[in-house]
Amino acid sequence: MTHRSEPLTSTNPSSNLAKLTGLEFVQSLAKGSRPRPPMAELLPFLLLPPNEGAVELRASPEPRFVNTLNTVHGGWSMTMLDTSMALAAHTTLKPGELCPTLETSVKFVRPILADSGELRIVGHVLSRSRTIIILEGRIETLQGRVHAHGTSTCMIMPKGG
Repeated sequence: MTHRSEPLTSTNPSSNLAKLTGLEFVQSLAKGSRPRPPMAELLPFLLLPPNEGAVELRASPEPRFVNTLNTVHGGWSMTMLDTSMALAAHTTLKPGELCPTLETSVKFVRPILADSGELRIVGHVLSRSRTIIILEGRIETLQGRVHAHGTSTCMIMPKGG
């Protein structure tokens, strides 16, 4: 396993991210002009071009994520939903803001199989105030059949504070 000597975070001063809006940052990830975080190497997905308050990921679960029930482990679904909702929240941030997750809830609607094929993972903002962002996410087939549904709450705060 390779370890990075420098974390890939938005607070890394050498990365000069403090001047970007959250939308600009997520757009740079989608374009591939910014390195993907290590978690994206573990759970591969494609980030489509985002809009303010909404993102869409595409991912195909791999056999290595199958559990003892021969379905894709729920941790995969929870991580993909958390990622889509966090990125959607991030698209609403001003330069110098961050939004850690306060709470996430996931409901599993139907099992995901290793051979399910490409899935759409969407996250969007339901409400944003000065301090709180409420989000919703879904994992669904490309035809719209829902496999999992999630909600999340993030808190807006200044970076470094």
